[in-house]
Amino acid sequence: MEYTTQFFKALGDNTRLRILALLFYGELCVCDITETLNLPQSTVSRHLSYLRNAGLVKSCRKQKWMHYRLLVHPESLACDVVKSLQQRLPVLETIREDQKNLEIYLEEKGEKSCHTGGEKKEATR
Repeated sequence: MEYTTQFFKALGDNTRLRILALLFYGELCVCDITETLNLPQSTVSRHLSYLRNAGLVKSCRKQKWMHYRLLVHPESLACDVVKSLQQRLPVLETIREDQKNLEIYLEEKGEKSCHTGGEKKEATR
């Protein structure tokens, strides 16, 4: 029961829902999320930590940058909820704006990828 409570608390915040919606498109560096949402790195990291502790995202270090991706086990309550969110969140104006901002940011960033040592980031979408 404790996991379920923590899981739903993690989803009870606008910023965390916005981050999850960005991660529906693949693994992202903290800097990608920070720039897209126009939030301080400390704020984004705190929310990502909350999502990680709830079992919704997984982190990995690539060189000196932290990357995050969705981590949802197929037979869990989280899977059903996340699938529903993947269908419903994109209809919200804020989420559509975030997705557009991410696309613009990644396109502008192009060759100057912070997490590949200057190599172009491959699309995960």
